[in-house]
Amino acid sequence: MLPARTLVGMLFLVAAVSSAAVPAATAEEEKCDLPEEMVREIRSYAPVADKIIRFVTEGKFKGRTWNKLAGFVDKFGSRIAGSQNLENAIDFMLNELRKEGLDNVHGEEVTVPHWVRGRESAKLLEPRMQTLPILGLGGSIATPKEGITAELLVVDSFDELHHHKEQAKGKIVVFNENYTSYGESVRYRDYAAVEAAKLGGVATLVRSVTGFSIGSPHTGWQDYDSNVTQIPTASITIEDAQMLSRMFKRGEKLKVRLYMEAKTLPPAKSRNTVAEIKGKEKADEVVLVSGHLDSWDVGQGAMDDGGGAFVSWLSLAAIRKLDLRPRRTLRAVLWTAEEEGLVGAASYVEKHKSQEGKLNFVMESDEGTFTPQGLVFSGSKTAGCILKEVLKLTASINTTNFRKEKNVGSDITLWTSKGLPGASLMNAAEKYFWFHHSAGDMMTVEEPRALDLCTALWAVSSYVVADLSFGIPRN
Repeated sequence: MLPARTLVGMLFLVAAVSSAAVPAATAEEEKCDLPEEMVREIRSYAPVADKIIRFVTEGKFKGRTWNKLAGFVDKFGSRIAGSQNLENAIDFMLNELRKEGLDNVHGEEVTVPHWVRGRESAKLLEPRMQTLPILGLGGSIATPKEGITAELLVVDSFDELHHHKEQAKGKIVVFNENYTSYGESVRYRDYAAVEAAKLGGVATLVRSVTGFSIGSPHTGWQDYDSNVTQIPTASITIEDAQMLSRMFKRGEKLKVRLYMEAKTLPPAKSRNTVAEIKGKEKADEVVLVSGHLDSWDVGQGAMDDGGGAFVSWLSLAAIRKLDLRPRRTLRAVLWTAEEEGLVGAASYVEKHKSQEGKLNFVMESDEGTFTPQGLVFSGSKTAGCILKEVLKLTASINTTNFRKEKNVGSDITLWTSKGLPGASLMNAAEKYFWFHHSAGDMMTVEEPRALDLCTALWAVSSYVVADLSFGIPRN
């Protein structure tokens, strides 16, 4: 397993932080002075861009992304790494990609973690009885067969935990951290068990990392430290975390019985799913679009990240249907085991290290497929200026917004952190974390028109970048 203290895990956290806190671009960064011939070439793609947009949003492709995604998630449901269900879903996707007539369709083997939730429950026993909905956190160990019955220590932060460290021994520690942003607050999910165990805590219950709840716990991966005793850890709802905090602060004695069957099985074999439109002139150069096909084991994984994966491969399908073939190869990669720490992407980067110099541009959608607004970009000033001009080709669907960040996406941070230019989907994702990693991540969250617009933006931007006579510069 790749813990968050490894390079991959730290990049995963950097990506979460960057999505939550975006520095404003300086005036110098915003000023573009591309050569006129370069600008003219990009603008010459207006007719083909309009053709793609009309085909996807008004023509025979209209509604296809939503219909394909709905059929997929209704057929397979959740798709956690290591499960046979994920592998069945990958087999299905490989067949779908071949039926679309895409090139070089194949799976690339990846060894992935295999964590299984099992049955789980939590019940408040004192001062009264109440069932507490929980979701065990990824990688957690089980409780003993009889469960753990213990008093609670409720804290609002790591600082408060250490302030009351003498009270932690033998307690189930509840974290009622304030939600400021996902990037900031996710550290409690990641490290609650380690910090509590250092002080003798026997288990942790962590307030779900979201700003909104209707009694829904949110899961996610967490990280143990090999030098610290492992203890069971689970998420609880915002409502219950706040209730327990209020009761604790009134001086009430709180006792909970926690039961979890979670276990980690031996690593399993999975696959990254790959399909292409082979380039007509510079086939060895690649523009890559991506999303991850795995999900958590609750809900359907429609939003995280079914939408991103389907927008990516269906953008290639739309380009193929229009009989367009760019100069460079367009490659869609549907990652496996993203939720466990970018495992599929890390494997891909390692296996394709010798070809890294031929990667021209990388794209990823993994923060929702709500109404698209534009692209979030990482790379050089010149590359950003080129992308701004490309985005102008999508003015008819209002997706010309551009924002520059140091790193973008999650899986593609393995490249953008090293200077490779890349972009992630900017969309109206204000409610993304309402459903993220919860039973609420169902097809109901997705909207047909928004998915059409996302697919159109993805298809136009990836096709134009792949077809330009010049590459996207790294410097």
